[in-house]
This record gives sequence, C-alpha cells and structure tokens, in this order.
Amino acid sequence: MATRLNETALRHARSLVRDGRVVRDERDDWSEHAPAAADENRFIDREGWTEYRHWHLGVDDDENDETKGAYTFPYGDFSKVHRCAVISLESRAGQYGHDEIRDAAKKLLELIDAD
Repeated sequence: MATRLNETALRHARSLVRDGRVVRDERDDWSEHAPAAADENRFIDREGWTEYRHWHLGVDDDENDETKGAYTFPYGDFSKVHRCAVISLESRAGQYGHDEIRDAAKKLLELIDAD
C-alpha cells in the first residue's frame, strides 16, 4: 500500500480547527463518534468523492479514487474535526510506519489543544 499524506485534507482540517469546528472529546471516543458506513455513503452521494477525500489524512494513489479503500486516517465526522480521531490516527499511522501522517496528526492535535 502506497499511502501518503493528503495535504489538501490537512489544510482542510487546520481550517476547521481555526474556525472552531472541532469536538474536544476523549481519546477512546472515536469508536462511538466515527461515521457509520451508511453515513459515509450518504455523504459521498450528497457531496462526492472529492469532498470525502478531504476528510482523510491518508490517500493511496494505487487505489481507485472513487472507492473508500483509497482513503485512510479519517479525522472527523464530515462536519467537525474530532480530537479523538486525530489521536487515533496519529497512533495508527505511527504503528504502520506512516511517519509523515503521524507527524501531521501530532501537529494538528497541538493546534486543537492550543485553542
């Protein structure tokens, strides 16, 4: 898998945080706060793949860009950035050797916590 940092999504996430569109939840809340597959499908139907892509810090250019498999490391619920999602993705990115994504998540978390 050739997953790389999605710079556009990172800019989008930073913008959302600066605009106050963030949920300052707890570390383990992401399993409850993450959008369900049906929510993802509705979002894709309504907004399209480009907007879906903006909510994931990881992108795999080897995958078809109109499949969910192309996008990893979600950071929010299609409305707000979730602190718990950023913590989760930072940990998973580090675990799987995606250092650029891990480092971007760490800086995003610092931006969230500085507010």
